Amino acid sequence: MARHSVREQIVEAGLKTLLRKGFHACGVRDITDAAGVPTGSFYNHFESKEALGAEIVERYARDNSRRDALRDKSLPPLERLHRHFAGLSQMYADLDFGRGCLLGNFSAELADHSPLIRERLAALFTSWTKDIEGAVREGQEEGSVSNRTDPADLAAFLLDAYEGALLRARVQKSGAALDRFATIAFAHILA
Repeated sequence: MARHSVREQIVEAGLKTLLRKGFHACGVRDITDAAGVPTGSFYNHFESKEALGAEIVERYARDNSRRDALRDKSLPPLERLHRHFAGLSQMYADLDFGRGCLLGNFSAELADHSPLIRERLAALFTSWTKDIEGAVREGQEEGSVSNRTDPADLAAFLLDAYEGALLRARVQKSGAALDRFATIAFAHILA
């Protein structure tokens, strides 16, 4: 099996460490220790911890596997939406709601301090919203999703509400907020 490059080791360790400790509570040394590389190696690959954070958001954006259900045209649109949010909720439940969402964590911690990361996060939220919007629009066209609200607005609301529910689930260490989101979204907002 091929070994990961030092850069890949740093990115992988950085993702895990930043999620576990938070951006501001984590130093470059924490990341390099987790990667098993000398601290100086970090600066051979990244100008700063902010540059690593931006790279992690970019990679998160390219890994669309979390959004695959939204694009699965073999399923009805409403089922795609349900599977998408249920899959995310299960992923966080499996982590005992201990980490939260990288996007939510970085948004709360860095939006006011890092224009670079804020720009990358905004692009990723826009892309994710477009994926949700596609399923909402198709559902509205076939009649399985309420057409009382513009699909772009409805998609943005769903994502905003989900991210808020996830923050609350993290605080309460419980899936109750995510269950409430799903119940209200699918029984009252999308219906």
